[in-house]
Amino acid sequence: MRSLKKFSFIFFIFIIGSFIGFAWENVLTIIKGAYHLRQGLLYEPLIPIYGLGALVFYFIYSKTEFSDNKLLCFIEVFFLAFLVGGITEYFCSFFQEKIFGTISWNYSHMKFDLNGRTSLLHSSFWGLMGVFFYLVIMPLLRKLKKVLENRTLQVCTFIFMFFFLCDVSISFLACYRRDERRNNISNSGTLATFLDTYYTDDVIDRVYNNAVAVNK
Repeated sequence: MRSLKKFSFIFFIFIIGSFIGFAWENVLTIIKGAYHLRQGLLYEPLIPIYGLGALVFYFIYSKTEFSDNKLLCFIEVFFLAFLVGGITEYFCSFFQEKIFGTISWNYSHMKFDLNGRTSLLHSSFWGLMGVFFYLVIMPLLRKLKKVLENRTLQVCTFIFMFFFLCDVSISFLACYRRDERRNNISNSGTLATFLDTYYTDDVIDRVYNNAVAVNK
């Protein structure tokens, strides 16, 4: 029972981070003058890389003792998030390219980038998000942890988890099949036929409008 409570709490952190990331990305998109939706999954308003970042922040911050001096504490929190966020962003870009043959961001045009997968500026954004997470989100999570011990909320969490896993699965398969079609790989199986029928190139390219095909 205790492990189920812990797991539901961890999943809750992931979802909150993913949704905040979705909102953040789309606000930036609107500020830049574009109005197409930025999505991480086919159906739900979530971008998992931010959920992964939130989990990493939570586990690191909850296990790390920072300086009692407020200024030094903020600096330590910032640089830890700077490093962890940059590494997370780099490897998410790397695996997206290797698995799906696409990249959703490319910072090679910026100064102090690392293979176009992350940059000094974007790692600094991660640092700022880490400070925000530490100062605002962490205290809220400590309060919500007790609330989430409610049996009904736990059941609702697991129901949502089921739909989330379905969305992740179909999103992964549809994008993987899109990459196969891009490379002229034919597949007459039932699953491939289903994906080719309902998740065409136009559908995938419209949903993941910022994904650029690259040579794996």
